[in-house]
Amino acid sequence: MNKMPAIPIAQLLTRGISRHLRDCGFDCLQEFKLADRRRADVIGLNRKGEFSIVEIKSSVADFQSDNKWTEYLAWCDRFYFGVGADFPVEILPQDVGLIIADAYGGETLREPDFEKLPAVRRKALTLRFAQTAARRLQADRETGIIEG
Repeated sequence: MNKMPAIPIAQLLTRGISRHLRDCGFDCLQEFKLADRRRADVIGLNRKGEFSIVEIKSSVADFQSDNKWTEYLAWCDRFYFGVGADFPVEILPQDVGLIIADAYGGETLREPDFEKLPAVRRKALTLRFAQTAARRLQADRETGIIEG
């Protein structure tokens, strides 16, 4: 019998977190390149034009080796860590948001403070978000794969 390859935990968390953010009124992109060349795991944009970034941590080692997460704060109104149910959340900073997720959805356990982006940065980020979404949709159409 052929076994399906194991799906990495980070990929499963990305799916669940994206679904959760969609349920909360955000349209999401994964692996979104910011202007400073950092790559947000998940970024969401809501109807008010507000941005949330979720940094996914699949393990304690993943969190402990990450010294760049604070650089994402300048690119969003709200920042969250997204982790699985078995992650020891007490090691995460208490002053940012927290989402617990699995492959099918998530739950926000802690909301972060709202830190309003400067208007110029918001405009540039909104444009980059729209262009990235359009490029990805076009690429999907060219390969015959269209997702809703």
